[in-house]
Amino acid sequence: MNEQRSIGVGLISVGWMGKLHARAYSSVPYAYPELGIKPRLVIAADTEQSRVDFAISTLGFECGTLDYHQVLADPEVDVVSICAPNFLHADMAIAAAEAGKHFWIEKPAGRSLAETQAIEQAAIRNGVVTSVGFNYRHAPAIARARQLVQEGRLGSITNVRASFLAGYAADPRAALSWRFNRELAGSGVLADLFSHAADLCSHVVGPIQGISASTNVMIPSRPKLSMGQGTHFDLIEGGEQGEVENEDYAAALVRFSPEGVADRAIGTIEASRVAVGPQCGYRLEIYGTEGSVKWDFERMNELEVVLGRDNEEQGFTTVIGSPKHGEYSRFQPGPGNAMGFDDLKTIEAKKFLLAVAGGEKTNSTIADAVAAAAVVEAAEASAASGTWQALDEPVRAASVQY
Repeated sequence: MNEQRSIGVGLISVGWMGKLHARAYSSVPYAYPELGIKPRLVIAADTEQSRVDFAISTLGFECGTLDYHQVLADPEVDVVSICAPNFLHADMAIAAAEAGKHFWIEKPAGRSLAETQAIEQAAIRNGVVTSVGFNYRHAPAIARARQLVQEGRLGSITNVRASFLAGYAADPRAALSWRFNRELAGSGVLADLFSHAADLCSHVVGPIQGISASTNVMIPSRPKLSMGQGTHFDLIEGGEQGEVENEDYAAALVRFSPEGVADRAIGTIEASRVAVGPQCGYRLEIYGTEGSVKWDFERMNELEVVLGRDNEEQGFTTVIGSPKHGEYSRFQPGPGNAMGFDDLKTIEAKKFLLAVAGGEKTNSTIADAVAAAAVVEAAEASAASGTWQALDEPVRAASVQY
């Protein structure tokens, strides 16, 4: 792709993630100049005028609006980033598809499997390219781990451990934002972190075939927060208490599909938003008959590896991220120069835009969001009934491109 191609970008919601999307788009020509893709930041929408003003003055959008429908109606917009709260995702994504706009949406795409499937059907009907914010896929260490699995370097996979532990809601004074409301957020840590872990397991090892789960609400009430005023990171002293309606913690036993090297591997997935200590303690461990790998997002640029059962040096070797791993070379010239979270979103933006431009399709799509939502729904059903839940074949198929 040698010719310069301009792709018009619209943004819905100029919060932290919206700002990150905007910066990611702007970074694509710097990190991937050979693609000839030039994102043009056309219009940003938010319900707060100050955020709209920031999008124009600082992020570089040409104009802004308080009505996201104007983003979808703008003929100069080719792609839309949807970074609004969960309860708005489905309406916005379906409207974007009906408007013929390719969209990049943060997860969970829908509050339920049914909502996520409705988004998928809208994308299929209208032939739009989709991308979903499963950003941890793009860590170079994860790319290397996946390569080792696919090449059979670990042998047959025997077991997998994923633990996504965070402490953003560990303080009982943390405000009762929309994230703790079932109608607005859907499930709690299952949608927020468990879905990331399930996607990462599926991406690296293979589809999840069945699940047995348990959940708990560790902090049953929190101080109320008016909608649009602050976030769940805000601490409120002595405020009026409201009920937490979705789970703080989830743990599950999962079985993988026998396809490929998984060979009916068993895994455990654990997620918490109330852990004291871990902040972004997102870990993945994969064990096989010939080797193992371990990764922790808080040390994103390292991968612990052991290959071979007869290795004289017993135990794991810490491998430092380098230009040989994933897309590392696009951001750093040599080993030890750490990449960060923002770089993962730039990779995500690149994959989305490349798919839109008709190039290689390696982006996660709404089909992957459906697969993750199916795992979350099965986990909720298992936790409620105390029974093992099998996942249907159609919802386990991921990475379908539209």
